[in-house]
Amino acid sequence: MKDIDVVIYEDNKALREALKDMISRTNGFRVTDAFADCMQVETQVKKLQPDVILMDIDMPGVSGIQGVQMIRHFDVDVHILMLTIFDSNEKIFEALRSGASGYLLKKTPPSKIIDAITEVCNGGAPMSPEIAKKVLKHFNEEPKKIENKYKLTAREKDILFCLTQGCSYKMASEQFQLSIDTIRFYIKQIYLKLQVNSAPEAVAKALREKLV
Repeated sequence: MKDIDVVIYEDNKALREALKDMISRTNGFRVTDAFADCMQVETQVKKLQPDVILMDIDMPGVSGIQGVQMIRHFDVDVHILMLTIFDSNEKIFEALRSGASGYLLKKTPPSKIIDAITEVCNGGAPMSPEIAKKVLKHFNEEPKKIENKYKLTAREKDILFCLTQGCSYKMASEQFQLSIDTIRFYIKQIYLKLQVNSAPEAVAKALREKLV
């Protein structure tokens, strides 16, 4: 099986090198490069074509969220995991709406970062527990849309909500007591109805339009 290629954007040199070393030492993973800023992000990502990007938010010149927006203009498929100290609602939802695939806090244990990289490559949208709670709180406080213009079924809405909480296919399978193949079928139907091509796009659309 091909190694998962990872590119890191982190302006803290010590952390950047630590992440690079940790990921590179893990079987099945390869760090193809690591950068201190997003100033040349389009050139770098087009050249390296990574599977996953670890993206800090607070970087000089171009923020990580701006970096995500720039990447999404030319690549909708690469997985982008935010790895940041920021846990404010503003940063979380701005990153997700911009096209981030997941949102992790820097205090996340190394093993969980590796798990998140694997999970996002399998179609999940990993989030730190604190972030998932904030997303859930947001949904509880915001009024729900009555209109169901995408004709989502109750089960599809449940699974879409599960995706917004960072659930993997396996976690959704266990939660709803359905096979992983059945979960995949439902998710394909959700993609078709929402006219998206990936879990991050579906999550972003669900958050933006308050679909669940």
